[in-house]
Amino acid sequence: VQLQASGGGMVQAGGSLRLSCAASGTFFSINVMGWYRQAPGKQRELVAKAPSGSSPNYADSVKGRFTISRDNAKNTVYLQMNSLKPEDTAVYYCNAVILGYPKGGYWGQGTLVTVSS
Repeated sequence: VQLQASGGGMVQAGGSLRLSCAASGTFFSINVMGWYRQAPGKQRELVAKAPSGSSPNYADSVKGRFTISRDNAKNTVYLQMNSLKPEDTAVYYCNAVILGYPKGGYWGQGTLVTVSS
């Protein structure tokens, strides 16, 4: 299972970015797709996740600003980030939890988001 993330970059505070992450390879099905982030000197934290057939979950810090969505036909998850703040600066990683074979959690390579004040 491979996860390819894209869409990171540099933006001014108040701006927007859209991240994409596509899963490829051979697997049964994807249960959860989500985004995590890790800022310098901090632990990786959940940003948002979209369980299959359930409502998405968001970190309190991004509620109302970020929107996660999935295209199950393309095995792709998106993260629309609006009203970005400097504290959103981090490397963003996509994650997929696979059901069946090969069962487990998988990570993308990370994409850097930098928000300048």
